[in-house]
Amino acid sequence: MLLYNDKLLEDMGGPVFLAIDLGASGGKAIVGILEDERLVVEEVDRFPNYMVKLHGSLYWDVLYLWQRIKDCLKIASKKYRSELVSVGIDTWGVDFALLDSRGELIGNPHTYRDPRTEGVMDEVLERIPRRRIYERTGIQFMRINTLYQLYSMVRNSSPQLKIASTLLMIPDLFNYWLTGVKVAEYTEASTTQFLDPRRKEWCIDILEDLGIPTYILPSIVEPATRLGPLLDSISEDIGVDGIEVVAPATHDTASAIAAAPLVDRETGYVSSGTWSLVGVELNEPLINDDALNYNFTNEGGAFGTITFLRNVQGMWILEEVRRNLAERGYTYGYEELIDMAYRVEQPKAFIDPDDPRFLAPGNMIEEINDFIDETEQEKPSSIGELVRVILESLALKYRLVFDQASHLIGRRLNRINIFGGGSRNWLLDQLTADYTGIPVYAGPEEATSIGNILIQAAGLGYVDSLKDLRRIVRNSFHIREYTPNTSSRHEESYQRFLEIISNTYSDDT
Repeated sequence: MLLYNDKLLEDMGGPVFLAIDLGASGGKAIVGILEDERLVVEEVDRFPNYMVKLHGSLYWDVLYLWQRIKDCLKIASKKYRSELVSVGIDTWGVDFALLDSRGELIGNPHTYRDPRTEGVMDEVLERIPRRRIYERTGIQFMRINTLYQLYSMVRNSSPQLKIASTLLMIPDLFNYWLTGVKVAEYTEASTTQFLDPRRKEWCIDILEDLGIPTYILPSIVEPATRLGPLLDSISEDIGVDGIEVVAPATHDTASAIAAAPLVDRETGYVSSGTWSLVGVELNEPLINDDALNYNFTNEGGAFGTITFLRNVQGMWILEEVRRNLAERGYTYGYEELIDMAYRVEQPKAFIDPDDPRFLAPGNMIEEINDFIDETEQEKPSSIGELVRVILESLALKYRLVFDQASHLIGRRLNRINIFGGGSRNWLLDQLTADYTGIPVYAGPEEATSIGNILIQAAGLGYVDSLKDLRRIVRNSFHIREYTPNTSSRHEESYQRFLEIISNTYSDDT
């Protein structure tokens, strides 16, 4: 599938880069050829990812993912041979693997949705004040963060933690298996909530106060770092050599934001996928009492930037509803669900997408209806109404976060760039424009892989700066514009939404 087909890849003579993007629900491999400040990309493989449940715990099958990574390398190297110069891997944040003293994996990594972190954040905050953790890390408080995952292991006297020699975040694990190099890439490390964003160093004091061993932490490297060639054993396995492994912004959000073509001082963004990452780009961390109260995060970005944002539950909610419907025998595609929602004039209810019940529900539809019951609203009577509730609630939450971001940075935003797989949801794009009153520009859909590719290119000397990178994206991909259609209904709905979430659990109250 050609994502930009003005020119066929076979006609181009530039270097070929391979991006392997691993998400919580699926992975894909995309190659990019860079020539004359234009990037042409092609998808070469796609595969599912899934959480494995065992005795009440949730795990990632990293050996399965490792096999798929090698499959992607085989496919790309067979097609592009000597033109393929490098590979880069990005994944979701916060999750990690432990290695023993011989460098071997200790068990399957838990997923961030695992119930082992229930109540753990509150225990940590009883030992270390919230303000101190935020001042040191600038990271949003979420129970899924690596800090709370590790403390749950301390609390439960985990034998795995006791024999661990090295902690590697998920993309760092795969880079280690490819190259033998154990490092922590900065953007991914910043999601742990124990990295100092000013000094780009581990917060040893916080970890020691919680009894978390600090000798397991590797050194930190910047995005675009060349980690070295593939190990000989890997080259022999896939039948190719001469491929360099480059760490892009290995946190998928950071790679995606780097490839957001319109992001600048006056443009906010939504990286839309399983999660919605809603925020603005800064040149330095913004850590103060207001940012703490709004629960904004200062995660690391490429080229020395800070991704100042809020994590909002995203397409995960709709995906779970779609799965629940399939279990009942009703199979719908995304476009079909969006069309059904579009035919609904306006929703009868709203939800807070970030209510904890939606993080790892047994049944998303039941949880949504329970929320609506508890807030004394009228439940949806059709699938279209249910989907409309979800999409309007997401757009309303985006409005709230952008209002907070504008207050924090002291300036109004003039446009919003929505990118990632969720940017295909034209109804959500339009609702976001309507509720914020700001033009929305949607695309590119494969922003994460595009950013991954172009940061690799920067590591190898083909791209000089973030400004150059975004110019290449603007030259190469179509961006759709959505003009706001505001009315009194939108403002009334926003005030009603604020009232609803103020009476429920929310980070915004």
